[in-house]
Order: sequence, then structure tokens, then C-alpha cells
Amino acid sequence: MRTLIVSEFITLDGVIENPEWTYTEVKPVPEMYELKGREQTEAGCLLLGRVSYDEFAPVWPDMEEFAEYNAMPKYVVSSSLENPQWQNTSVLRSLDEVRTLKESDAAGTILVHASGTLARGLLAAGLVDRYHLLVFPLVLGGGKRLFPAAGGTKARLDLVEHETYSNGVQMQVWDVAR
Repeated sequence: MRTLIVSEFITLDGVIENPEWTYTEVKPVPEMYELKGREQTEAGCLLLGRVSYDEFAPVWPDMEEFAEYNAMPKYVVSSSLENPQWQNTSVLRSLDEVRTLKESDAAGTILVHASGTLARGLLAAGLVDRYHLLVFPLVLGGGKRLFPAAGGTKARLDLVEHETYSNGVQMQVWDVAR
């Protein structure tokens, strides 16, 4: 069974929406992106929600730093997307199809990038195995959150890796306890 990883840039108050704050509010340091490089080389496919697909598909194919993502299979969970144009992209219509993808014997992890709504649904369905979080030392006070304040799915997490960088960003890797 493949490992499904949710990867997010997130603020201290849990906001993941419109992460331009990752570039404007905190001075980047190269070492904080090491996890992102590791994700690209370990991933066997990229799994996206429809909104993230619509944002990434017009931009990422022309970006040299995303060459590995562009080459790998990509899956979009959507009830309405037809004929995706991004190279190697397929549409999954349900979380049951995600479960089948996860149960396949294909190589590499399944990486969910910047898709909060999808990530919440995957957690509720018991499909998330790990979280890769880059936690930025910011409090935005509002915006879409990875984990809702109330009424969400409960999960116990085990910290398996962490590091704090000179700019205050924390890398946290959490396994979902089963």
C-alpha cells in the first residue's frame, strides 16, 4: 500500500489559504525547502483537488523547478473536470478511487499539495498517512484552515521529524497514528 502524504505551508493559527505570505512575510532560507525537494524525488504521483489543479496547471508546466512533478502522473479529485490539459493528468471522481490508487502496487508516495478541502476529506476517509508541514511564524487571524476549528475529524498524530530554521519556520513531519 502506498503512503499518502498531505504537504502544506501553514501559519501558526492553521491558515493555508493563499500562501503568498510564504514569500512576502518571512525571509526564505534555502534549507527550509529541503523537504520539498525530498517530496518531489519520493513521490510516485501528485494528487490535487480541483481548485489547486486550476491554479497549478497553467503555471507549473513551464517552471523548471517542478520538472519532476510535471513528468509524474497527476490525479485530480473532481466531479466536474473534463479533459485535463496538464500532461499525465487523470481525473478521479471519488475518494473510493483515491483508495484504489493508494492500494495499488505502484512505486512512490502519493503527494497531496495545497489542497485543503481534499485533505480534510481524505483524513475523514482514513486515507492520510502523513503530514509534511512547513509552519510559518505568522498569525493571520482568518482564512481557510487545514484543520477546521470545530466539527472536524479527530486524529492522533505522532511527530517523526522536525527542524526549526533560522527564519523561524518549522518543518514538522507527522504520521497519523492508527
